[in-house]
Amino acid sequence: MDAIAEANELLRAKGYAERDLAVFPVPVGQNKALLKGARIVSPLSDGAETVLRLVRDVIPPADELGKATTLRPADLRAKLQPPV
Repeated sequence: MDAIAEANELLRAKGYAERDLAVFPVPVGQNKALLKGARIVSPLSDGAETVLRLVRDVIPPADELGKATTLRPADLRAKLQPPV
């Protein structure tokens, strides 16, 4: 399974519908991914592995986020720890 498919599977397991939050390939960038949807203020673009780490380690389950809260790309990046 590639990083984009794995990230989307994790998002579904966390309770997000595709319209709310999903990862898509970026057509012009090799191995790039775009995290977008109604639950994020603006799309986040980065390497597919980085987006997978964000989904796995930083994005909370949908029920913890709450209905009125939206994610901010800058906040997500700030919470992401550098790879070991």
